[in-house]
Amino acid sequence: MDIFVDTADLDEIKEAESWGILNGVTTNPSLIKKAVDNAEGELSLEDHIIEILRTVDGPVSLEVTEIEHENMVNEAETLYDRFDDINGNVVIKIPVNTAMGKDEDNFEGVKAIKTLSESGIPVNCTLVMKPNQALMAAKAGAEYVSPFLGRIDDYIRDQMGLTRGDDYPKGTYYPSELTEMIRNFHMRRRISEQGPEQVVYKDKETMDLFAWGNDDGIVSGVDLVWSIKNILDNYSYKTEIIAASIRTARQVRQCAEIGAEIATIPFDVIEEMMVHYKTSEGMKAFDEDVIPEYKSLLK
Repeated sequence: MDIFVDTADLDEIKEAESWGILNGVTTNPSLIKKAVDNAEGELSLEDHIIEILRTVDGPVSLEVTEIEHENMVNEAETLYDRFDDINGNVVIKIPVNTAMGKDEDNFEGVKAIKTLSESGIPVNCTLVMKPNQALMAAKAGAEYVSPFLGRIDDYIRDQMGLTRGDDYPKGTYYPSELTEMIRNFHMRRRISEQGPEQVVYKDKETMDLFAWGNDDGIVSGVDLVWSIKNILDNYSYKTEIIAASIRTARQVRQCAEIGAEIATIPFDVIEEMMVHYKTSEGMKAFDEDVIPEYKSLLK
């Protein structure tokens, strides 16, 4: 699995690069502005982007701001022409669907992906929340699709009434097993209250209970990645999955088990991936076991 860092902070990017594990970077306008503001004017916004591109020997995603096909293509071409010559590693982020209302076109993003891909500009299709969107993006020629694990987890938890908006920490992990456990609890309670002969599949409340706790059959962000991976593999698409909106090291591990090609990870989660109590405990024991005679051999 390739590891991208989801940040525009130059210090974080350079630190991750020094570890020897960094394969790329994903950014967005908000992350870039925050990084420039925190640097207190050391670099202009444009120079900051250039420094990121020079630092990373791998894909760097830069995002468009427009929502209509032609305007997105124009911005993408401007970004690519202005910055790709720096290190040959610019990728353009295009939302899979820019519609914000029922009367808006759902295919502006896909059309932009098709146009850019045909012109040789690599596209990272972002804001993917369902497998069908990833399929459409792959058909349009996207080089990458970015399913948002954390946001899907949040959405499903909110739908189940397990949370209230932002009342839960962002690092809270939501395993798909939780959905099954809660659904089974409610089903057992319903059977005990009504009797099994009254709980039939044609009953609307029972059908609603089976649909409850998922998003069109997807039960977690990790499950979303699993479904997309199966679909893309079934038809041998070259599109790679970037597991995005990662909240915990466990999500990274599960995406690696699924076979997602890439995970774009916050800096603190990358550090979390390396920490284990027993490793620290073992290092203390190793250090105590070093004898002076052995140490002298290494000088």
